[in-house]
Amino acid sequence: MEILMPEPQIYVERTLAIIKPDVIDKEEEIEDLILRSGFHIIQKRKLQLSPEQCSNFYAEQFGKVFFPNLTAYMSSGPIVAMVLARNFAISYWKELLGPSNSLRARITHPHSLRALYGTDELRNGLHGSLSISSAEREIRFIFPEAILEPVPTGQRARDYLNLYVKPTLLAGLTALCKEKPADPM
Repeated sequence: MEILMPEPQIYVERTLAIIKPDVIDKEEEIEDLILRSGFHIIQKRKLQLSPEQCSNFYAEQFGKVFFPNLTAYMSSGPIVAMVLARNFAISYWKELLGPSNSLRARITHPHSLRALYGTDELRNGLHGSLSISSAEREIRFIFPEAILEPVPTGQRARDYLNLYVKPTLLAGLTALCKEKPADPM
């Protein structure tokens, strides 16, 4: 009798999700929607950012008209930050969030999270990373202890193999060659 085990799943993409201060009271409801949408919550923490931390977090938005209001809003109360994982996590999370302007989201994506929980373009309820590089940067910012190991490709993969894998294999094979087994068969 064979015991069937499910295939292990490897989630290669992560994204950062933030429940913003004005919808923190809907945390459980939002988390339930996230889990039912096929995401796994890898890490989660509740924190309150200072205006300076918000400025650093949203540095890419610096110089835009709404920047001062954004940093004031994001530092106005506690937030819940989560690292979400699944295949194509960033694109699925952006789809679930809907447009950044909640008023537009209610018209074009009425079932999106921002349509359900946001009030306008600034107070849109939730944050999501825009790309793999921004997700890595944002996750490291909120979860500095996080170990992010993206799957290397191209030259990065070759460098990793040359630096870590090949020397280990060479040392192991050399040690095997130096030992003469008593009974090789």
